[in-house]
Amino acid sequence: MDQWTLQMGYPVITILGNETTDNVIVISQERFVYDSDAKPKDPALGDSSYLWQIPLTIAVGNTSHISSEAIIWVSNKSEHHRIPALEEASWLLGNINQTGYFRVNYDIRNWRLLINQLTRNHEVISVSNRAGLIDDAFNLARAGYLPQNIPLEIIRYLSEEKDFLPWHAASRALYPLDKLLDRTESYNIFNEYILRQVASMYLKLGWPTNNLNKSLVQASYQHEELRREVIMLACSFGNKHCHQQAATLISDWISSNRNRIPLNVRDIVYCTGVSLMDEDVWEFIWMKFHSTTAVSEKKILLEALTCSDDRNLLNRLLNLSLNSEVVLDQDAIDVIIHVARNPHGRDLAWKFFREKWKILNAR
Repeated sequence: MDQWTLQMGYPVITILGNETTDNVIVISQERFVYDSDAKPKDPALGDSSYLWQIPLTIAVGNTSHISSEAIIWVSNKSEHHRIPALEEASWLLGNINQTGYFRVNYDIRNWRLLINQLTRNHEVISVSNRAGLIDDAFNLARAGYLPQNIPLEIIRYLSEEKDFLPWHAASRALYPLDKLLDRTESYNIFNEYILRQVASMYLKLGWPTNNLNKSLVQASYQHEELRREVIMLACSFGNKHCHQQAATLISDWISSNRNRIPLNVRDIVYCTGVSLMDEDVWEFIWMKFHSTTAVSEKKILLEALTCSDDRNLLNRLLNLSLNSEVVLDQDAIDVIIHVARNPHGRDLAWKFFREKWKILNAR
C-alpha cells in the first residue's frame, strides 16, 4: 500500500489496442495531473519515478452483452496483455464499477465504440460504469488527455438516462465548463446542446409538489435527487418552462406570504427568481434573509441574492457582507464565491476581493 499512501496524487491508466497484434492491448500508467505545467521540470524529480501496483478490472463488451470482469495487476510503466475475447467490434471497459482509485483512458477508437454503445443501448453498461465513463471523460479532457468533443458526445445519450448517478456525474462536469464557455462566441451552441439533452427528461419528471396527503407513497430518494438535478440543469441553462415555473412559485410566495415552494428545489427557485425578476424580488428575499432564524434557510436565501443580473445589487451585497452584524463572518466568503460564479458578478467580485483584501485578511 506504500505506493498509494506515501506517493502524491493518483494514476491514470491508458489502454491502447495493439494494431499489429490481434487481441493484445498495451496498458500504461502515469500520475494524473490537470495541469501538465505542474509536473516537475527536473528529470531527477520527474514523474517517471511514480509507479503504482494497480488492480485493473477489465471487461469486454459488444452491442448486447458484457463479459464478466477479469483482473490484471499493472505494476510497470507499460505492459502488453492478451485479451482472448477481443473482437473487431468489441469495446473494452476498465475499472469496473469504479472500485479502483484511478482514472481510465482509451484510444479514440474504443471511446467511439463506447459512445455508440451508450447511444444504442446504454443499459448493457451498468449505472456506476456509465457515471464513471462520464466523469473520467470530462476530467481527462479537462487535463488534456482527450479532445473535448469526446465527453460532449458521450452525454448525447442522456435524454434516455433514467438513473441519478450518470446525470450527477454530467452536471458536476458541465457547470465548470459552462463558466469557461460563457465568454466565448460559440457559447450558444453549447447551451442549446445541453438544453436538448435535458428537455425530454425535464418534461418526463416534472416538478415536485408539497405533498399534503401523507398517505401517498413518497418517491424514492434517488428519484427526487434525479428530478432536482434535471430541474437545476434546465433552469441554469435557460429552459423557458423552468424559468416560468420558478417565477410563478416566487410570485405566489410574495402575494400569499406563504412559502409553498418544495424544500428540495428552494435554492434553484430562489436563485432563478432573483436572476429573472425585478428588484422587488431581490428586496423581498433580502427581507426574508433578515427575518428567518433557520440557519439552513438563511444560507440558501443569501446565496440566492448573489444570482441577480443587476450589478448595482451585487455590489451592494458585497459591501454589506463586510458588516458582521448583517452577514456573519463565516458567510462573507460565500457571498464573494457566489457573486464570482455569476457571470454578471465575476469581475465585481475580483475587484472587491483586491480592494478589500486587508479587511478580509484581518477577519
